[in-house]
Amino acid sequence: MTESQHTVRSYDDELKFLTHKIAEMGGHAERMVEQAVTAMVNSDNALAQRVISDDLILDAGQREIDEKAITIIGKRQPMAIDLREIIGAIRISSDLERVGDLGKNIAKRVVAVTDTRQTLSVYRGLQTIAELALTQLKDVLDAYATRSVQQVNIVRERDDEIDALYTSLFRELLTYMMEDPRNISACTHLLFCAKNIERIGDHATNIAETVYYIVTGAQLPAERPKEDQTHSIIVDEARQP
Repeated sequence: MTESQHTVRSYDDELKFLTHKIAEMGGHAERMVEQAVTAMVNSDNALAQRVISDDLILDAGQREIDEKAITIIGKRQPMAIDLREIIGAIRISSDLERVGDLGKNIAKRVVAVTDTRQTLSVYRGLQTIAELALTQLKDVLDAYATRSVQQVNIVRERDDEIDALYTSLFRELLTYMMEDPRNISACTHLLFCAKNIERIGDHATNIAETVYYIVTGAQLPAERPKEDQTHSIIVDEARQP
């Protein structure tokens, strides 16, 4: 039975509430990440503090979805597509809450790197990865809104591009640290920022897999080969005389 076929109107409203709340959380998570990266690039400590404070909104959103989902399950005893919709909302809200945490973690590092600015290419690299990750997040939220399986596959495949960009930036930052020990502290913070952005792409992929499950009732393969080559870079550098 689809949402529009429920004989109890309030049941439809309860399911629609979950969908609308996910859309709200998704928009907020996108803004947090975009503002956190902007704060990092521009050394904007005030903006960084706003991002850190805004994380409470996503935390509250996740709790609200969890509580509403439990209430619906207890009251309606949903089956099939309805149950998948509810379980899917719980999963997606968890991923979006983690995206917010990652944005907050980037914002927290703004102060640490303000006094030791690195080369412009590093910040451009962060912006490029962030733009790709945010595009992936927006597309997967669109896929959720339209229940599009085709869009899901596109989002999953694009994750490899984020991994490749992260590996390239990792190599660049590692080079700066080896050239001048004074860069180690700032570059380490920037490495964590890049990793946080790369993880946002992973959460977008998780959401894509959840959307596929909601629509089809089947699971996509749980693991994809990752393109993150940072471990091999570290090993190669360590072997050099």
